[in-house]
Amino acid sequence: MSQDADGSPRPPDGDWLGTPFLTFERVGAVAVCTIDRPQARNAMTPAMYFGIRYAISQVNADPDLAGLLITGTGDVFAPGGDLGKQGEDDWMDFASTFGMDVTPFDPLRQSAKPVVSAVNGLCQGGGLQIALCSDLAVVSDRATFRVPELFRGIADTYYSQVLARLIGPVRTRDLMFTGRTLSADEALDWGLVTRVVPHDDLLKVARELLEQCCRTAPAARGLVKASLDNYLGLFDRIGMQTSMLGPEACEGFRAFKQRTSPDWVHPELRVPGRL
Repeated sequence: MSQDADGSPRPPDGDWLGTPFLTFERVGAVAVCTIDRPQARNAMTPAMYFGIRYAISQVNADPDLAGLLITGTGDVFAPGGDLGKQGEDDWMDFASTFGMDVTPFDPLRQSAKPVVSAVNGLCQGGGLQIALCSDLAVVSDRATFRVPELFRGIADTYYSQVLARLIGPVRTRDLMFTGRTLSADEALDWGLVTRVVPHDDLLKVARELLEQCCRTAPAARGLVKASLDNYLGLFDRIGMQTSMLGPEACEGFRAFKQRTSPDWVHPELRVPGRL
């Protein structure tokens, strides 16, 4: 059997997503992809983002699998990208990924087979995008949600497009401009998630809902999914990429690394630690 250096099985003899920080487990008719990088609070490296993208394609191509469940470990689902760039699996930095699409967001929205996110804890940045782009997001009553991109100097037009469609422009401004943290119950009330369940019941309920989705007619479900995808619409990719390569993003990265307020914050409004 082909194996990676750490003993993990490799294709064609096993399931491997290209990073030790993701696992891919077959549980009956469904696959479970677990984000597992507790030493960095599940911060997502480019390889991890690509690994989730690959997991979606694996499930869609495998006739033995009907759907995909995505979850995290401990008290964190996913906090977004690893701005510290400390991952052992770093085969490129985030600046290098801007010219190529390694993220799983569009594949999640387009997946022919159902995908359910089981959000077990902290969920923000790219992690929240994974939950929003899944067909269903079942969340623990301990989960919290945040969109901190504007504190990092990034004009995330994906969020401004999709959130405005999901929760309206007023709540989108509240969430993005203040960087506030939403509780699980608030996220449910706002329409960001499918349902909230007791933490210990999360995986059981998420899998039950995934299996129920998998019983629907594939072609008809695909047409409904396409209609919903059209409603969510396209975002300004060029504008977002320009922002991510601009001076504010560089300053936001510096401030994040040094745990200070960025220099665009008025001196009287700066706070200890990172925003």
